[in-house]
Amino acid sequence: MSVAVCLLLYGFAVTVLAPRVLRRISASGAAPRLAVAAWLAVMASTMLAWTVTVAIIVIDIGTHKIALLPARFLDSCLLHLHDAAVGHYGRHLQTGLLILSGFATLAGLVVALRLCATLLRARRTSIEHARMARLAGRHHPDLDAVVLDVDHPAAYCVAGKPHTIVVSRGVLTALDDRHLDAVLSHERAHLTGRHHLLLTLTRGLATVLPRIELFTVGAAEIARLLEMLADDAAARIHGRETVLQALLTLSELPEPPATTQAALLPRVRRLSEPAQAVRAHTRAVAVAATLTAMFIPVAALIATAIGIQVCVA
Repeated sequence: MSVAVCLLLYGFAVTVLAPRVLRRISASGAAPRLAVAAWLAVMASTMLAWTVTVAIIVIDIGTHKIALLPARFLDSCLLHLHDAAVGHYGRHLQTGLLILSGFATLAGLVVALRLCATLLRARRTSIEHARMARLAGRHHPDLDAVVLDVDHPAAYCVAGKPHTIVVSRGVLTALDDRHLDAVLSHERAHLTGRHHLLLTLTRGLATVLPRIELFTVGAAEIARLLEMLADDAAARIHGRETVLQALLTLSELPEPPATTQAALLPRVRRLSEPAQAVRAHTRAVAVAATLTAMFIPVAALIATAIGIQVCVA
């Protein structure tokens, strides 16, 4: 049980401390790709730690039942490995821990099922949205996008079968050709980078775990950073000034597109300043946060796998 308790405490410590550290890394947007990697690594390590905890708990419950058998059945490598991991506790304390373990396992299963249901629902909604957009609009071959004949400005991409970029007549009217190309490049960068998968996963975690800041703040930060990555991709093709002017033009409309308003001020500030190389300090902190977050649960998995292999051999 000691391994499970350590991993459980590690997961809770990370959920409390990590958001403050990672916000500092991603605040300036100087290294959005590294910041996204750090957020995802911390989220993944926390979920991995909790998953390993549940796995150890299940083994604990199983071996607790084995302990009711005669002594000759207890001379097994799994039980020795289990005893080394859980330690030796009194019967009453061990019973209490097993009851708590059962509740923890049930909670983990409920979260996993809710996450799967949320992800499947998001996928169905996205596919249906893309289908309805193609039915409601007309495909513009020169833009390789679906144009909606509405005055309300809209420009976004939808993951579907196939993926679809949607722009409205209001956007076509507001932007000249250069700025429109920059906006379309921004949306293509989202699809090429498979940003929709990251958004679906992180928003799904935030939905099923709404009280945990790591996932709620992390989902919002990752969404903001992905917008910056798409801006950078468009700027490499059309230039930072063109992307900036397109963003400002859309934001100044009476009813600006919702996607344009995402992290507007940080995006404008980044694009209005000259591109700067990522500082060594920022890179080092991001890499250190990523490696540190992954080390403990991965080390636990490796140690468990090695232990099982030694026992089997």
